[in-house]
Amino acid sequence: MKIGILRELASGERRVSGTPETVKKFLGLGAQVAVEAGAGLAAAIADADYAAMGAVVGDRASTVAGADIILGVQGPDVTSISGAKPGAWIVAGLNPFVERARIDAYAAAGYEALAMEFMPRITRAQSMDILSSQSNLSGYKAVLDAASEYGRSFPMMMTAAGTVSPSKVFIMGVGVAGLQAIATARRLGAQVSATDVRSATKEQIESLGAKAIFVESVAGIEGEGKGGYATEMSEDYQRAQAELVSGHIAKQDIVITTALIPGRPAPRLISDAQIASMKPGSVIVDLAVEQGGNVEGAVPGEVVERHGVRIVGHRNVPSRLAADASALFARNLYNFLSAFWNKDQNAPVLDEEIGNAIRVTQGGRVVNDRLQSTGAMQ
Repeated sequence: MKIGILRELASGERRVSGTPETVKKFLGLGAQVAVEAGAGLAAAIADADYAAMGAVVGDRASTVAGADIILGVQGPDVTSISGAKPGAWIVAGLNPFVERARIDAYAAAGYEALAMEFMPRITRAQSMDILSSQSNLSGYKAVLDAASEYGRSFPMMMTAAGTVSPSKVFIMGVGVAGLQAIATARRLGAQVSATDVRSATKEQIESLGAKAIFVESVAGIEGEGKGGYATEMSEDYQRAQAELVSGHIAKQDIVITTALIPGRPAPRLISDAQIASMKPGSVIVDLAVEQGGNVEGAVPGEVVERHGVRIVGHRNVPSRLAADASALFARNLYNFLSAFWNKDQNAPVLDEEIGNAIRVTQGGRVVNDRLQSTGAMQ
């Protein structure tokens, strides 16, 4: 059983799908591990660190040659892995809704592609969930990015020259990223409030010491989708939320938006008029900017200014913390493969629950039901 760890080729991608820690663990299972030269350099991991653990370091051709499993952060182009075994597994974040042509190419080439972002949110799969591990870091980094752009302090400061008021931070969307953003902003001393379409998150918000901002007067807006993910808001809720949030946003110094709906454009949460209502010097961080953005006027990869408000739209936020993001991502992949490792076959053997959830191609076909209906929710 040969596992190949690739160097990421996507622009701005600094993470790596395997670390010396996980290489050692894979070798302990009885696998052979090959690592493409330079794979970990952007995440502060030298080729010698992999070699010291027992991996074979070489070029891409030798890394994929005869590989049974290919690991990546983002899905590799099919032409770059042509030396892998027929039926080889491609285990990565494949972005299947956006990169459908690449998924079709995997199927045509006979590879079995496993989309790790499709991992079901069940108890036994928590340690395999790349979305949670990477979103956690995104929420943390979003607050640091906001603090860097904001021209004032976060905490209240009592000085001989007078008192500096604490910053007001509003988090829109309380999934993994939002909860970490709340916790980070609180640690920095800000006054924090938050909202979400799922009423069940109110208790979570308050448990972190933030103020929950919720529409109470509109029925049928639980917003809870399959597996605990948020669903798209109803029109009635969107109108009610806009009325509540508009007044609240105008009083905030920093707003961080995190709302995403798998397979669909990100919901619009902040309009140009709402941006104009904020004080000059305020900051908005849009973590959904690459999926169309929660904020009107947000630009992927740029920090722009509208009405005196700075709108931060960094791409691939987890990659901005490449070392920690890689360590967590690599552990997710190891936890996944090792959980199904069959010692007799010296290979992982998936069960139906998880296998059917994450498998997108098999036997020359696209097999995942979610790719037949973009209305399915993560």
